[in-house]
Amino acid sequence: MKRLLRTLSGEAVWPPPVWLMRQAGRYLPEYRAIRADAKDFVALCTTPALAAEVTLQPIRRYGFDAAILFSDILMLPWALGHGLEFKEGEGPVLPRLRDEAAVAALDPSRVAGRVEPIMETVRLVRAGLVAEGFGDTALIGFAGAPFTVACYMIEGGGSKDFANVRAMAYAQPALFQRLMDTLTEASVEYLSAQVTAGAEALMLFDSWAGVLSPSLFRTHCVAPAKRIVSALKARHPGIPIIGFPRLAGVMSRDYAAAGTDGIGVDTGSDIATVAAMLPAHVAVQGNLDPLAVVAGGSPMQAETAAILNAMRGRPFVFNLGHGIVPQTPPEHVAALLELVRAG
Repeated sequence: MKRLLRTLSGEAVWPPPVWLMRQAGRYLPEYRAIRADAKDFVALCTTPALAAEVTLQPIRRYGFDAAILFSDILMLPWALGHGLEFKEGEGPVLPRLRDEAAVAALDPSRVAGRVEPIMETVRLVRAGLVAEGFGDTALIGFAGAPFTVACYMIEGGGSKDFANVRAMAYAQPALFQRLMDTLTEASVEYLSAQVTAGAEALMLFDSWAGVLSPSLFRTHCVAPAKRIVSALKARHPGIPIIGFPRLAGVMSRDYAAAGTDGIGVDTGSDIATVAAMLPAHVAVQGNLDPLAVVAGGSPMQAETAAILNAMRGRPFVFNLGHGIVPQTPPEHVAALLELVRAG
């Protein structure tokens, strides 16, 4: 069994498997060359040959233990018929969803057809890993968790505090729940299609889970995750799922209760503290500061050693606490891998 999959099954593999969030991205010159020729970011995500190539680039360069599908968490609202564009220097821009009509306009029947190019990417990557001699590299599919996706839809893009999202959850609970139900059901179909196409593990990115109060966190992060995990494991027994409730801190233990096989830990949390709250069979993933990789040298060595020492003896996947940043020197990533693989 592949090292990542062994870890997610509860085995304390050492040295731990390693992959990095946003490992296929702007820090690599080969990615920038592909991106320069793509019409726009959505086109890049929905052109299977290009998306597959970008997914495979960091595997060829570094030999990570996992490849993660190159896509974006906002492809789900796009598939539901919600508008989406990525503006240079601004990030994602979406129509602001604020009323019943906007929720009713979301069309789950469109999802299967619109995401078919993404499924073809999954098939191409799975075949490419074998053809290029990376048969021991696992392929991770993913989706944005319903709450995090809702954040961008309601705000119309990014935000410092997602105040409009939290206000709707409090003031219009029925409307907010209908949106969450729609996104939850669509997430199940989207992730299930990825498994059918060849994904061997899944990750649920709840990037803004930490902006919620504990009660809303349980209602709008934990409960949807539990529904998604339960439905996926019923359809695909044995499929491992990693949850990433970013900024959730001690609430990560509640997220693990949703049935995930792994929990991602962000940079701002003490990984040993979070690990101590989780069942022994649940893998921990994380949580090196991406800026430590930018710095390289002794700061990166010290931070990496501290994480490895804290996680030795339990199921653990080495990763960053958030995505790799564009200014990261590729040679620092190579040095990081040497440190992790030395244990």
